[in-house]
Amino acid sequence: MAIPREYEVVASSAAELKRKQIVEAARIVLARDGVAGCTARAVADASPLTKSAIHYYFRDIDEIVDAAVAAHLDAMLDGLRAVAARHDDPEERLRAVVRAYLDTFVDRPYAAFLWFEHWIAAGRRGERAAVEKMLVAVESLFEELLGARSPSPAAEDARTLVSWLLGTVVQQHVRPLDEAELESEIDRALRRLR
Repeated sequence: MAIPREYEVVASSAAELKRKQIVEAARIVLARDGVAGCTARAVADASPLTKSAIHYYFRDIDEIVDAAVAAHLDAMLDGLRAVAARHDDPEERLRAVVRAYLDTFVDRPYAAFLWFEHWIAAGRRGERAAVEKMLVAVESLFEELLGARSPSPAAEDARTLVSWLLGTVVQQHVRPLDEAELESEIDRALRRLR
């Protein structure tokens, strides 16, 4: 199976290229089958490499899953930064990024499940560092956006906003709000921040 153009990467060495091919194949498998379906065999089938090559370049499937979920997150954060760049006003920028964040999970429901499945799997194996790094990356983006909006310390508000966003993502899958209700919720959440 060929790797779609949107997943193509640039590598500086043959080994790095192989690792990136494996991670990109794992991204495809994760999006399609979730964490439980992301096996060495499934990744090999989605890549130009063999199962033994996958084991050569990575310690285990957990390392591959961590790298692939991080790559999904990096792509999402790049998209959110592109949304932010289209707005000059700090309030409009923050609102647009909050909305784009929520829309990401509406447009790609697997992303929410993948995010939470990964967190649970990493927690069960006692390896929270990869998840912590991803959470900090999301909080940092919102801290930056909130810092442009207000001179007050933004780290606490960013953490609060990210917690609200995570809860809202779950609620939208269980009990979705209509457009007007969601906009009202976003208004209330943003007003609560300094």
